[in-house]
Amino acid sequence: MQKIGNFDIVINKCLWEINQESTTPDLDKNDFLLSVINGFEDGKWRKGELRKFIFDNIAQTGLSAEDRDNLYSESPYTTITESIKNLRLVDKDNGKGSEIAEIILYGIMRYHYHALPVVPKIFYKQNPKDNAKGADSVHIVLDDDGDFSLWLGEAKFYNDIADERLYEPIKSVFDTISTDKIKKENAIITSIKDLEYVIANPNVRKKIQTTLRRETSIDEIRKRLHVPILLLHECSITNETTELSESYLGNIKKYHLNRAQKYFVSQNNKQMKEKIHGYEHIQFHLILFPVPQKTDIVNWFVERAKQIKEDA
Repeated sequence: MQKIGNFDIVINKCLWEINQESTTPDLDKNDFLLSVINGFEDGKWRKGELRKFIFDNIAQTGLSAEDRDNLYSESPYTTITESIKNLRLVDKDNGKGSEIAEIILYGIMRYHYHALPVVPKIFYKQNPKDNAKGADSVHIVLDDDGDFSLWLGEAKFYNDIADERLYEPIKSVFDTISTDKIKKENAIITSIKDLEYVIANPNVRKKIQTTLRRETSIDEIRKRLHVPILLLHECSITNETTELSESYLGNIKKYHLNRAQKYFVSQNNKQMKEKIHGYEHIQFHLILFPVPQKTDIVNWFVERAKQIKEDA
């Protein structure tokens, strides 16, 4: 199996490949499923691997590019400490777990899609008294021809991914791809210094800045737009499993395929009502990542973050 760090990729396919009898084949060709799982050791889910992944990637969204460069040369621990100082999760109960999902999404974007974090969202909080508005992640992906795509992501941490849970991320996606929100994200990208640090080539950087300026039609931006949607979710299948067996892989694959089909049918049905112009050009990437118990992960993260913050 392919990997993202030490995590295994179970499915990495276009929805049209999965269901060629779909009633919306044109839209399904732009819908993708990435199913990612953690492994097991000594009969237990490898929680240490998830914890390591979180702290390895927290600076991707918790610090500006300038701070990442400066602090990492000083000390990796300082990088983690300064990132944690910018968290909201340790200070309030509302939205518990959301930042864990954001950090994991930044890590997946970094290692799987080779994306550049042009706006570290936890660092650039638009309202320090509330969870950040707008997309949960903002990245640029460069291609081999010197062109680029824009990635505006959503990240959720749920107790389950039953049908009723899917309405919230779909609502968030349509908010993210609205004209006003895309313009707002583009304005942030072009106004902060991070672009200078993560994209060394001045010609490529200039092209991005020119393309994303406010005067550019959103019709053109949507042709470059990708939307990764991470649903980190509690999973009874994972909770009841003790090893990375063929049975477990088969059950997760079947479950995630079912959830992906339900998700994209619901999202594409909503488009019939919303009628977002250029929707058919946008590529959507549903990322499903099962964990045994959400509460254990959230409690560990809150307690660890508080301790590091107090010791800083």
